[in-house]
Amino acid sequence: MRHRLIVPAAAAASLLLAIPASAAEPTPGAPGVGDSYYPTAGNGGYHVSHYDLRLKYQPQTDKLEGTATLTATTTQALSRFNLDFALDVSEVTVNGKPTFFAKSGDHELEITPSAPLPEGKQITVVVRYSGTPSQVKIGGYSAWQRTPDGAVVANEPESAAWWFPSNDHPRDKATYDISIAVPDGLQTVSNGELKSQSSKLGWTRYNWRSTKPQASYLTTLAIGKFDITTDKTADGLPVLNAYSKDLGDNLASAKASVERSAEIIEWESKIFGPYPFNAIGGYVPNVKTGYALETQTRPYYSPSGFANGANTSLVVHELAHQWFGDNVSVKNWRDIWVNEGFATYAQWLWSDKEGEGTTQELADYTYDGIPADNAFWKVKPGDPGAENQFHGAVYQRGAVALQALRNRVGDKTFFAILKGWQTDNKFGNGSVQDFVAYAEKVSGKQLKSLFDTWLFTDSKPSAAVAAKDGIGKAAKAAPKAAKSGKALAAPAKPVEPKSWKKIQAAQDGHGHQH
Repeated sequence: MRHRLIVPAAAAASLLLAIPASAAEPTPGAPGVGDSYYPTAGNGGYHVSHYDLRLKYQPQTDKLEGTATLTATTTQALSRFNLDFALDVSEVTVNGKPTFFAKSGDHELEITPSAPLPEGKQITVVVRYSGTPSQVKIGGYSAWQRTPDGAVVANEPESAAWWFPSNDHPRDKATYDISIAVPDGLQTVSNGELKSQSSKLGWTRYNWRSTKPQASYLTTLAIGKFDITTDKTADGLPVLNAYSKDLGDNLASAKASVERSAEIIEWESKIFGPYPFNAIGGYVPNVKTGYALETQTRPYYSPSGFANGANTSLVVHELAHQWFGDNVSVKNWRDIWVNEGFATYAQWLWSDKEGEGTTQELADYTYDGIPADNAFWKVKPGDPGAENQFHGAVYQRGAVALQALRNRVGDKTFFAILKGWQTDNKFGNGSVQDFVAYAEKVSGKQLKSLFDTWLFTDSKPSAAVAAKDGIGKAAKAAPKAAKSGKALAAPAKPVEPKSWKKIQAAQDGHGHQH
C-alpha cells in the first residue's frame, strides 16, 4: 500500500529530490502491457531475456508436464508480478526461493516473491506445471490442437498460455531452449535448430534452440510423425522442413511449395536485407485449420493451403514475415499493418517477378475492382479494430498503400525504406506511426496525407485522390485527358492479374483462430 506524506508545498520539491530512486516503494507489476486490443496481454514490471522449457508430452492422454525457467530483469521495484499462463501450477520459485502464487482471470498467474524485488534486479523464475492443454479454454477456444498422432500449437495473437508461462506480448522478446520428451517413434518440430536428441526408457527427447529474440506467439511446437527434409543454404544456414506423414493428396503440393523456402528467402533477402535469423524452414502438420502463421524460422502451414496445388505465394507471404512481423514486430496489435501489408506486398513483388501481374496492376485491380459500397473500404488498415485484425483490407488495401508510397518516392528510395526499417529496428518493434515517420525521414517528403488516405480513411478514396498516388485506371487516363482537355472517361472493367487467385487463396489462410 502506498502511504501519502503531507508536507508544506514549499518543501515538497526538495524532499522528493532527496529520496534516492532505489527507495521507490515496490508495487505490483501491471497485469497487461497496455495493448488497446488485448488489455490483459503481456505484463508489466520485468523483461524476459530467455526461456528454458523442459517438457514431456503423452499424446494418448494429451497430458503435458513442464518446468519453465525464465531469466528476467525487473524494470520497476516489484511487490508482485504476473505471468500469462493457463495450465495447473504446482510450484513457483524466484531466485531459488519458494514463492506464493495464485491464478486470476483466465490466464493470469500472480507471483508474490518472498521479499520485494528492487528495480534492475536479475531474477530466475521457475514454474512447474501440468495439464491437458486442449481442454483449457481462453476466450472460448484453445490454441492447442490435437492431431491423429500428436499435437500442434501455433496461433496469433496468443498461443503461449496453453503450454508455457510467459510475458505474452510481442514487445517482450526472448531467446528459447525447448526440450521436449515424447514416446519413441514420434518426432517434434519447433523453432530454430534441433541441437540434439536422445532416447531412454521408451521416450525420445528433442532439444531445440532459438538464439535470436523471438515473440512468444511466434514460438511453436508440433508432435507427431513427420517426413523431414534437411539441407543447408549457400551461406550455411540449416534448412529443416517437416510434413505430417498422413497429409494424403496434399503432401505433394505442400512439398512443391515449402521446399522452395530457401530459394524464396534468398530472393527476399535481396529486397528486405539480410535474413535476420539462423535457421530456415516450414512445417505442415495434419490439422483441420485453414490458416498459416509466421512462426519464427519455421512457419506453420495448414494442409488446406495446398489443397488446390502448389502455392508458393503463400510461402512468400509467411517468409516475408520473418522480416516484417518477426524481426520487426508490432508495437501494439493495432499496428498489424506493419506485418500484413508488407507480407502481402511481398506476394505482389513475387507475382511481378514471375510475370503473373505487376505490383501496379495488382494495386489497380484492387482499387478498381472493389466497389465503394463494399465493407472492404470501411476497415482502416492502420487501426482496424480487434474484430477486423485479420480482415482482407489490412492485407490488400495495406499493400495498395505501399504501392502508393512507391509511386510517390520512387523505387530507389522505396526499397531503401524497406531495408532501413529492418536494420534500424532489428529484433525490435514498430508502430504504423513509426513507419510513417521513418518513410518521411528517408524520403524527405511529407507523407502523412498519403497514409491517412490508404490506412486511416473508412471509405474508398475518390478516383481523383487515388490518381494523385498513381493508383487506379483513372491515374493512367488523367494525363491523356489533361492534354486533350476532355473529362475523364469511366474506367474500363479491370482485368484480373494472373496471380490474383493464388494471392487470394493465401489471404484466405489468415483468418486466425482467435
